[in-house]
Amino acid sequence: MDRQGGCGCGAVRYETVGEPKFVAHCHCASCRRYTGAAFSTWVGFTDDQVNWINKPARVESSPGVGRSFCPNCGTPLSYQGAKWPGETHLTIGSFDDASGLLPKGEAFPDEALPWVRSTLGSA
Repeated sequence: MDRQGGCGCGAVRYETVGEPKFVAHCHCASCRRYTGAAFSTWVGFTDDQVNWINKPARVESSPGVGRSFCPNCGTPLSYQGAKWPGETHLTIGSFDDASGLLPKGEAFPDEALPWVRSTLGSA
């Protein structure tokens, strides 16, 4: 299924083609810091499944890791890392309609904040 999304102010837009490789929560401290959330939910695609209609800004957040965001409103949009070459992971909150994107996994659960409980299997 093809989906669209973008930032809060509408300056950056993207579209995806086909089904994602995964939908998962990430509990790592780096994702918490860069998204400002207790955990981040990522929707993973191959690079060729993602088309940026309006390009985001990009920062290298750590060696081998690039994160994109809107240069106008600051919305965090994507993650690309050397650990997962050829993939673009998009923030679930940036999709226009994320209702069909069900998280089925967790990354770095050992780094989860002590009060965060898994939502997997409860939907």
